Amino acid sequence: MAGYDGSTASRRALAWATGLARRTGRPLLVAYITPVPMSYDPGMVVVPEAEQETDVLAWLRAELADTLPAATPAGLDVHVAACIGDAARELARLADEHQADALVLGAPEHRLHHLIGSVPAWMARHTHCPVVIVP
Repeated sequence: MAGYDGSTASRRALAWATGLARRTGRPLLVAYITPVPMSYDPGMVVVPEAEQETDVLAWLRAELADTLPAATPAGLDVHVAACIGDAARELARLADEHQADALVLGAPEHRLHHLIGSVPAWMARHTHCPVVIVP
């Protein structure tokens, strides 16, 4: 399973997870988590969750087609999941639900994450599968 957000680090993590899935003959689950908005603006247009998930899945599939153009022809079974919520908790839930052999994440790119913590650091302490952090 790979967490993906479109960043350079998550692209490298996706490439690593793809190689692992190919070597082990297991399907690859790619997860994108949309954070819950921290504030609410009364004038904000609220997109129904089903439409938002459809849009995110379409974006994620297009990203995968660009990032992993040879994945499907090589026989790799790729699945996508999009959720809304706390990234760390949703990734942990998906890893448990899908009995992931490993969770592959990109290293945080911002220095602030080194001070206040990051999703990969939380995952390493709270998941039931190995966590691989790709620089």
